Amino acid sequence: MAYDLITMGRIGVDLYPLQTGVPLPQVTSFGKFLGGSASNVAVAAARLGRRTAVITRTGDDPFGTYLHEALQGFGVDDRWVTPVPGLPTPVTFCEVFPPDDFPLYFYRRPKAPDLEIDAHELDLDAVRDARVFWVTGTGLSEEPSRTATLAALAHRARSGTTVFDLDWRPMFWTDPDAARPFYTEALRHTTVAVGNLDEVEVATGVREPHAAARALLDAGVELAVVKQGPKGVLAVNSAGESAEVPPLPVNVLNGLGAGDAFGGCLVHGLLAGWDLEKTMRHANAAGAIVASRLECSSAMPTPAEIEAAVTAGAVQ
Repeated sequence: MAYDLITMGRIGVDLYPLQTGVPLPQVTSFGKFLGGSASNVAVAAARLGRRTAVITRTGDDPFGTYLHEALQGFGVDDRWVTPVPGLPTPVTFCEVFPPDDFPLYFYRRPKAPDLEIDAHELDLDAVRDARVFWVTGTGLSEEPSRTATLAALAHRARSGTTVFDLDWRPMFWTDPDAARPFYTEALRHTTVAVGNLDEVEVATGVREPHAAARALLDAGVELAVVKQGPKGVLAVNSAGESAEVPPLPVNVLNGLGAGDAFGGCLVHGLLAGWDLEKTMRHANAAGAIVASRLECSSAMPTPAEIEAAVTAGAVQ
């Protein structure tokens, strides 16, 4: 049976402070969680009842073992999560200063194992057959992951729904100009592009939301989703339909996992055949719910929680 969703990209261990509003040097205790955008999106979709898997790599170490156990616990197939001897599983620290300041500190040196995904080891038939395939911009930042990502996209050849999460992380690149040619190539093979204002600007050179959405459509995608922060989300498709949905009111605790929850619910809505506005409202609600919680992966909402937030018009 084909998967509803296969994601490909980052994985790691999130070590988040259990004290809010405290600088990292003064934090005394941390919570340990599964992290990494591609992995979190797979978790979010699994929480909504979808059959998901992730293609990524860890270190051959106890943190790698933890990530396998966490994925299995969340109902995500980990058969394509393989170890890389000699490289440590990445860890990520953050500081939590609600409502909108969450500095991230990535420990991915000398190299993250998830950038060692090799094209020759991919199950390309499974990639082609998945109802949705999801890749990220980080996967384009270094070899051999870059070639593997583009090879998977080319083999899939826009069958089903292929999502490119623009996922711009400046610390993984020398500058935006270095990234843009690879983003352009990835967009040729994808049907859906998702990104915030910084990310769409890296991909297209355009920052204004409507113009950026048009540029993404001109690059070949069928649906452009532009996240505008406090202004909500804009979605435009190649049929000329559009939806612009404001964010839900929420008391933010940690905004770092909101985009991944949004992504998992976006996939769920696309698979369910929802219209644009319903999909965006539910994805916004999923993101808002996670923003109200400390962790990312284990905070992903259930269908009932999302429906409750949409009905109430706010996260309670």
